[in-house]
Amino acid sequence: MKPDRSYSSHRREQLSLMGSLSARKHFLHRRYILRRRVLQAIALIFIIWNAIEVTWVRHLLLQADFTNKEPPRPSERIYIASLHWNSEPVLRSHWNTAIVNLAEILGPENIFVSIYESGSWDYSKDALRELDRELDRMGVQRNITLSKTTHRDELSVTPVGDGWIDTPQGNRGLRRIPYLARLRNLALRPLEDLSREGITFNKILFVDDAAFIAKDVLTLLNTNGGTYAAACALDFSIPPRYYDTFALRDSDGYGHLMQTWPFFRSSVSRDAMKSFSPVPVASCWNGMVSMPAEPFISSTPLRFRAIPDSLAISHLEGSECCLIHADNPLSAQKGVYLNPNVRVGYDGSSFETVRPIQYWLSFWRIARGLWENRLRRWTTLSIFTKESVVRKRVQKWKNLSKQNHEHGDFCLIDEMQVLVPAGWIHV
Repeated sequence: MKPDRSYSSHRREQLSLMGSLSARKHFLHRRYILRRRVLQAIALIFIIWNAIEVTWVRHLLLQADFTNKEPPRPSERIYIASLHWNSEPVLRSHWNTAIVNLAEILGPENIFVSIYESGSWDYSKDALRELDRELDRMGVQRNITLSKTTHRDELSVTPVGDGWIDTPQGNRGLRRIPYLARLRNLALRPLEDLSREGITFNKILFVDDAAFIAKDVLTLLNTNGGTYAAACALDFSIPPRYYDTFALRDSDGYGHLMQTWPFFRSSVSRDAMKSFSPVPVASCWNGMVSMPAEPFISSTPLRFRAIPDSLAISHLEGSECCLIHADNPLSAQKGVYLNPNVRVGYDGSSFETVRPIQYWLSFWRIARGLWENRLRRWTTLSIFTKESVVRKRVQKWKNLSKQNHEHGDFCLIDEMQVLVPAGWIHV
């Protein structure tokens, strides 16, 4: 009987197809295995790279902390200027003690303390009287003004003249920033008088109502080897978020990218923050600032100011603590720096949280901060949208008159702030 050739052919085709399918299945399996191994390798490299980066950042943090454990004592004369309003708790818990300790370290003959307290309704005046007695015992020169003028008194006058503005609600409001600028300049008035008498200082230390210790001041004074137009601390009210968003601008003049470490969009500012070196910024204040005294006693003395009312009416505002850097002729020459190794808090709890490095920046917070910063840089453009709104309003104001000019425009934000009897509000 002859073999069925059609059957044999069909069978061969089946076997060939099965072989082809088997080969394809084997190929797909190998490709799956290869792809999985590649992904595993990438994941492993990613984990190792992140572990190395986080460990290195943590190492730099520990190294910076060790380096600053015993900051050198400066051979300089320091003028200390401070404003206080309802700050009794921090005065009694930290502030007074820190000032006394600082006077002991620097020498009573090398400092002058100028404090302006403005109409507090707590016991700030009593706390400052206690400090006054202690400084007197030590022989520290000082001027402590305890003003009875309250916010309500400031608001009780006829609402005309500089600083008064029409709010979006149709009311007249007293702008907060011109008020604060005036008080800060009052704290500098003794400096003018002393300068006329031939008594000079190397640095001015502006200290807000924040908790700190004397060593923090020594570290701050030594920022960048003592060469700077300004050196600022890093301040906290609700850690790990820093507080003074109004005054801090990165090296490119932009506000923060995120309120937690490493804070900045600018690569220059961000890289310095990651290495815990002095961070180049366009502006800062953040609770404590050291500045050379020279610009403040020159023939055209540097002073705090606000933007003009005619610009503020566009619903814009800029911190006097930012504008001072825009006006300072030394800013471009010597640079403005944020020192991440000096951390202050606006109450004892926040200060004790950020002061020890193990609490401020753990391994997890470093890793999270690095990646949150990357993702925000890659995905967000809101900062540029906000800047565009401000620029358009400033340009519209400039077009109204050739005399309208504001070189501190990087300080401006889309806000209006006015005083109220109990403090201040956004309107």
